[in-house]
Amino acid sequence: MSFISVLIALLLEQARPLSRGNPVHAGLRAWVRWSSRNFDAGNSLHGWLAWGVAVVGPSLLSLAIFLLLDAFLGWPAAVLWSVAVLYTTLGFRQFSFHFTQIRDALADGEEDRARELLANWQQTDVSELPRSEIVRHVIEHSVLSAHRHVFGVLAWFSVLAAFGLGPAGAVLYRLSEFVPRYWQHKSKAQHQPISDALQQSAAQAWTLIDWVPSRITAISFAVVGSFEEAIDGWRNYEPRFGGDNDGIVLAATAGAVNIRLQGTDRPGEAYSGQVPELAHLAVVVGLVWRTVVLWMVLLALLTLARLLG
Repeated sequence: MSFISVLIALLLEQARPLSRGNPVHAGLRAWVRWSSRNFDAGNSLHGWLAWGVAVVGPSLLSLAIFLLLDAFLGWPAAVLWSVAVLYTTLGFRQFSFHFTQIRDALADGEEDRARELLANWQQTDVSELPRSEIVRHVIEHSVLSAHRHVFGVLAWFSVLAAFGLGPAGAVLYRLSEFVPRYWQHKSKAQHQPISDALQQSAAQAWTLIDWVPSRITAISFAVVGSFEEAIDGWRNYEPRFGGDNDGIVLAATAGAVNIRLQGTDRPGEAYSGQVPELAHLAVVVGLVWRTVVLWMVLLALLTLARLLG
């Protein structure tokens, strides 16, 4: 029933407004803060312990609720729980809202406004960027956000759901992405000192967990875009930069739509292709939505095969 859960969750997620005051997200942030405050003792072992409590704990809780609902109330209740978890973990609006605002500003010729919106979105200084670089940054941030908030979540959800583990994969992926970013932010802001050991453990775990989803996203972009160019970009990038997950997604994107990208704040040469222009934003939107359709078709086929088998 994974296809039904994903379809309903996507429809609901598209209808909800962007809100930073989500009580579920606030509760998860409080849980992550509590985990680091109580288990971060500054060494590697305690770093992994804090990460496990912050990430694996909620994942196991979501699995336990799923199994209990399935056992006592039946699969419809379990599906509803999966929909609720997916609704919380998916995040189209987290980037589409900002993407649309910046695109409209560029379309109206308000480049200063576009720079301001991009700076507020990514919390970085972009005051000196020319128009083409604004477009490039928007494309890169949007594609990576689509991967982290949608395709990566769907990948881990689908894998674990196929083994009867419900929505645990979606929780595992989203928290694995969130905790290193959140702890790094807290450490820099000095609100709550985070040890280097904990930050390193969280970063290593995220790299490992995102290894397969990033390559699935790259393959998906290749399938719905220009296949040969996307695979060629991936193949040329990986040996030069050690298989960096974000870089592989961007390399495949650059080849799939034939635009010149370079990982944001990353050293190295840009990928080959056309200089990013405003029209390419629509091309990237089409790439993302075709990938969503591809995912839905694959999930529908997998669900049908499971029901028939």
